Amino acid sequence: MNLLYTWSGIAAIVVASTSGDVLLSHAMKEVGDLGELRKQSGLIKVVGTVIRNRYFLLGLLAMTIAFYGLLFGLSWGDVSLVAPASASLTFVANAVAAKFFLHERVDHRRWIAALLVAGGVALLHG
Repeated sequence: MNLLYTWSGIAAIVVASTSGDVLLSHAMKEVGDLGELRKQSGLIKVVGTVIRNRYFLLGLLAMTIAFYGLLFGLSWGDVSLVAPASASLTFVANAVAAKFFLHERVDHRRWIAALLVAGGVALLHG
């Protein structure tokens, strides 16, 4: 049962962290070049623009959930499993999300890396 809790925690971390990364990336693409915005309007305007972006706020919420998911996962399982499994599976999920949600070009090297990472997680599980 404890292993089920551990892997549920890892899954929650991966989903929340990947969602947060995608939402934050989308928010920053909407906001645009922060350096140019700062030059034109000042730092206060940059902070205000970012904080008012709904994708930024949702991304921040998702990353907060991922952080607390990590705390729960570490309370249920060993750090030698939870930390590398959640980090590496998040890498794989980010590659998939970048391709399908953000429509980014993910080259074959990144797909091969994601497969190797997934293989490493399978070794951790076994």
